Amino acid sequence: MASSLASSVASLQNCCDLVDSSIQILDDGVNDFPRMARVLQTTRHFELLPEPTIREAQQSLLGEITPSIAHLLSLASNHVEKLSRREQGLRAKCELQEGRLNSSERQSSSSGSAREQRSSTPRALAQVSEAKALEYRRLVQKKERLRYAVERLELQSTQRERQLRKSMAFQ
Repeated sequence: MASSLASSVASLQNCCDLVDSSIQILDDGVNDFPRMARVLQTTRHFELLPEPTIREAQQSLLGEITPSIAHLLSLASNHVEKLSRREQGLRAKCELQEGRLNSSERQSSSSGSAREQRSSTPRALAQVSEAKALEYRRLVQKKERLRYAVERLELQSTQRERQLRKSMAFQ
C-alpha cells in the first residue's frame, strides 16, 4: 500500500506542477491583455462624412456669416459716405476761404491806390476825402461780409440739398 500511495502522491505532485505551469502560462498571456487590446484597437485617423452632411454644414455656416458680412458692408459704406460728405464740406469751405482771400487782396490793393490819391491832394481836401474814404471802406467791408455770408448760406443750402437727395435715395 505504501508504494501505491507513493505513486499516487507522485502523480498528484506532477499534476500540481502541470497546473502551476499552466497557470503561469495563462497569467503571462493575460497580464499582457490590456496592452494587446490597445495595440489591436483600430484608430480612425480620417472620418468620412456623407456629402449631404457636408452641404448642410456649409449652408449653416453661410446662414450664420451672411448677415454679419452684410452688416459690416453697410457700416463701411455709411462711413465712406460720411467721409465723402465731409470732403465736400471741406472743399466748399476751402473755396469760400479762397474767395475771401482774393477779395481781401483786391481790397488791400485798392486801399493802396487811395493812399496815393490822398497824398497828392491838399490838406483840407485830404481830411474830407479821408472821412469819405473811411466811410467808403467801412461800407465796402460790410458789403464783402454780406456777400460772404450769402455765399456761405448758398453753399450750405446746396450741401443740405445734396444730403437730402442722398437720404431720399437711401430710403
